[in-house]
Amino acid sequence: MSDQIYVGNATVDGSADAGWLLGHFKPPGDPRHSQDVEIKWGVHPPGEERARWAGGETRTALLVLISGRFRLEFPGRSVLLSEPGDYVVWGKGVDHSWQAEEASTVLTVRWPSVPGYQAG
Repeated sequence: MSDQIYVGNATVDGSADAGWLLGHFKPPGDPRHSQDVEIKWGVHPPGEERARWAGGETRTALLVLISGRFRLEFPGRSVLLSEPGDYVVWGKGVDHSWQAEEASTVLTVRWPSVPGYQAG
């Protein structure tokens, strides 16, 4: 039974896979392996931004602000998350980008976990 329980720290464990804690990219047999969902603990310094827009997305995503100020850009719309607990959900096919306006920590959940996508 103990091999079905994993205890860790999101900041420490996330550093190995660009913040991703759970998804298809974890080894089979690891309790963090899932083909249903991916979870990321993102820690971003002020001014950090996505290098390029994410496009052609086949998953749905939820991003929750834990701390800081975090801006998401969508075609024709900008969303600012400024209070802990603010969140945004976007569906399949919605391109996006982001920028940390202040040092920010965010939790991202996306589903399903699609093999072929990198953890980064």
